[in-house]
Order: sequence, then C-alpha cells, then structure tokens
Amino acid sequence: MSATQQSTMDRVHKGLAARYRKEKRFRLFGLSAIIMSLAFLVLLLGSIGAKGYTAFLQTEILLDIHLDAETLDVENLATANYGSLVKRAMLDNFPQVKGRRDKRELSKLVSTGASFQLQKLVMSQPELIGTVLSLWVPADDEVDMFVKGHISRELPESSRRINDKEIEWIDQLQAAGRIKKSFNATFFEAGDSREPELAGIRGATMGSFYTLLVTLLLSFPIGVAAAVYLEEFAPQNRLTDLIEVNINNLAAIPSIVFGLLGLAVFLNFMSLARSSSLVGGLVLTLMTLPTIIIAARASLKSVPPSIREAALGVGASKMQTISHHILPLALPGMLTGAIIGMARALGETAPLLMIGMVAFIVDVPSGFSDPATVLPVQIYLWADSPERAFVERTSAAIMVLLFLLLTMNATAVILRNKFERRW
Repeated sequence: MSATQQSTMDRVHKGLAARYRKEKRFRLFGLSAIIMSLAFLVLLLGSIGAKGYTAFLQTEILLDIHLDAETLDVENLATANYGSLVKRAMLDNFPQVKGRRDKRELSKLVSTGASFQLQKLVMSQPELIGTVLSLWVPADDEVDMFVKGHISRELPESSRRINDKEIEWIDQLQAAGRIKKSFNATFFEAGDSREPELAGIRGATMGSFYTLLVTLLLSFPIGVAAAVYLEEFAPQNRLTDLIEVNINNLAAIPSIVFGLLGLAVFLNFMSLARSSSLVGGLVLTLMTLPTIIIAARASLKSVPPSIREAALGVGASKMQTISHHILPLALPGMLTGAIIGMARALGETAPLLMIGMVAFIVDVPSGFSDPATVLPVQIYLWADSPERAFVERTSAAIMVLLFLLLTMNATAVILRNKFERRW
C-alpha cells in the first residue's frame, strides 16, 4: 500500500471516529433530556400527590346528641335549631368549660355542616326524636388540618390558627376515641362551599360532563362532515385553499379568543344563559372543531386510493363509496382525534372564564341550562382561597382531573391500536 493510500485511509478512520463520538454525544444528550423530563414530571406529580392525598380523608368527631322533643317540633323539623343540639352535645364532653368565650371556641371545633347533617337525618327518620343519637360529624377545617399533621403544635401559638386550649381539647377527644379520620365522601358528593370541609367536586364534575357532552354532540358530526366535504367533494381552487389555511390557523389560536367570541355571540347577541353548560359546550365546540377536522382529514387520506377505485369499479356511487367503505375504515382515526380534542376541552379554563363559568356555584347542575362550573375552573377558584384546607383540596382536584385526562388519552391510544388497519 502506498503512502498516499495509507494517509487517505487514516483520514477516513479519523473522520469515522469523530462522527461516532458526535453520534454518541447526541444520544447521551437526548437520553439526558428524557431523564430530566421524567424527573421533573415525577417531582410535579409527587408534589401534587403529597399535598392532595389527605383530602380524600376527613376528620370526624363523635357526639352523643340528645334529640330533645322540645327543640324538635315534628311539624317544623325543617326550621328547628339543630345547631344548638350540636353545641350542647359538644359541651357535654367538656363539663369543665364554663366561660362564654371558651364555649364559643369549643363549639367551633365542629363544622357548621354538622347541623345540616343532623337535620337531614332527623327529617328522614323523625322517630329518632326523644332519643340520644351517637353521630360522627365533620370537624372544622383547622381541626382537620391539625389532626392530619399540616399544622405543627411546635409552632408558637401566634403562628397558627388554632390555639393551645383547642389543641388540649382535641387531645382529650383523641384520648376518648372520639376523633377519627374516615373516607371523605363529601369531596365527591357535594358541590362547592365556603367551608373547606364541606366543599366537593361533584358540581364541577357534572358541569364538565354536560359541557363535554354538548361539545361532543356538536363538534364530532360537524367536524367529520366538514372533513369529508373538503377531502372528497370540494374542488381544488383558491376558496378551498383559503378554507384549509384558516382551519389550520384556527387550531393554533389561543383559547381565550374563542371565549371572547362566545361572549360576543352566544351571550351578548343570542342572549343565552350565562355560566351554563350549553354556552360552555358551544364555546368549546368552536375551539375543538379545527382539531377534529384536521384529524378526520388525516384519517381519510390514510385510506388507500385502491379502496375508492375498487368501489367505483363495481358500480358504487360516490356517496356509497364514502359511506360504505371510506368512513368505516377512517372512523378509528376520527374517534382518536375526537377523544384528544375532548381531552383538550376538559382541561381548558380561559374560554370558560370569559362566559361567566367562574361563578361560585353551590348547587349541583341537573341540566344543560343550569348555572355550572367545570373542574379546571373549580381548581382555579380553590387555589385562590386563603384557607390551608383548600390547598389539599386543590391538589386532590388536580389529581382527579389528571386521572380523567390520562383515561381519555389512554382510551384514544387503545382505540387506535385496536381498530387501526395498516396497509
């Protein structure tokens, strides 16, 4: 081998070695980025979970309530003073408490929801009047936070919202076995409330359900019809190109713009009910339509041209070819796009704030026209509340929302893998 050839081969080997080193560094950078992303995701989910898992438990206090017949008039059970019965039962556990201020602080250890719980029970079972009822009632949110360990007794009394005397009473109740932590069914069964221990996500969950139902019923058929027309029937001209460009642009517009559009059209012009699931669904329909149209067109394009040619070759009409052959084959991809669009709509907040769904809604909506809010807006409202107990409920609501979003995205992946056909 000549010196020139040897020199050339050396340069080639050196170049290959340099390229291999660069490729290895690039792979290491990519792997590092993935590891860092996963680490931040785990950190975020861990932080949310650590703050929110205790919201699924609620501290309760056992009271022996004397259902006094003089206080509870059978003919006026709805207006009876149930709060006085709860306070009296609480004072019976601490006969040494005499001062008016101490009595008031002692009664505050029990949530105001205890009287409503007692009212509901007595009205459903009036035969209990005159007896002594042992009932577990919800504790106040500050007591709940202390029992769960979110408020440290080591802090100075001036630095916590629960004083030493109240901590002593709580310790006595715990020693007597009258305090426990149980599953917080109220969190899933109740609507919003000013009191953290009485607040729940059912109202927001039902509002999200009605809103997404309106969105799905409107956006999916309209989006599929628009995609079929643009892909199968529309002539190729400047008007069609302009429509396609606008659809792609609408998919990238900030969601709050659709909220402004809904405010101007559905509320100011059409005078529909403010803060209702119907208006929310209409706004989210406008927002998700471009996504569904793009996904549906991509699904139609994925069907091989030979399917169309074969159907037309045996005498099928254009409409028969689309309805009997093209749409069934493209439907899995369309459903996947629709579910992803619904998942995006479920997590939206900004457009719904513009149409009034940020209102404080206590009652659980029972229809499309009732005032309602949705889970993301409920999280936004709770995050702005000063009470410490709302912090854990905010994190718990985020956990529920993430679970719903992951479920919807997993459903889309499963449907795609199960029904997708490869050509």
